[in-house]
Amino acid sequence: MDGVSRPLPRPFLVLATQNPVDLEGTFPLPEAQLDRFLLRVKIGYPSAQEEGEILERFGAADPLLGLGAVASPDEVLAAQRARRAIRVERSIRDYVIAISAATRQHPEIALGARPRASLGIYQAAQAWAGIAGREFVLPDDVKRMAPAVLIHRLMIAPQAPLRGQQLDELLAAIIDRVPVPVEG
Repeated sequence: MDGVSRPLPRPFLVLATQNPVDLEGTFPLPEAQLDRFLLRVKIGYPSAQEEGEILERFGAADPLLGLGAVASPDEVLAAQRARRAIRVERSIRDYVIAISAATRQHPEIALGARPRASLGIYQAAQAWAGIAGREFVLPDDVKRMAPAVLIHRLMIAPQAPLRGQQLDELLAAIIDRVPVPVEG
């Protein structure tokens, strides 16, 4: 800040929320900054039962006041190291690259995935494999994580919505069209 680097504690994580309806007082981030976020996770609305549970939890007290840490900084760093040890075969790596390249070549996408997006898919697939208890990445891990890694990084062409195209649908079609590596 002001020409001075200020070291941040490790791990340093940023979580952000996005309200697509009310932008008063906020401004959309430029593509270069959006590209720094690993995932975009769409939560949606709770079911009626879930919403009832929310009302009950918040009715008598504020449960947020009693929240505690679910992991220490050392545990987060250990999880990051463990993710790096998850094996990614060359065919899976090439599959990640092919998905990113397909977004760059699609006529309905004005701004395709950059190399940081490929790295994000790669790392998110490793993390998902680790969560699943595996020491290796499967094509299904890539397919599962690619939408969350890519959706906020791509820019749909201006004419696409006029043709009824939505970015999430285009992305799903691209992922479905890229050939999945199979065991030889």
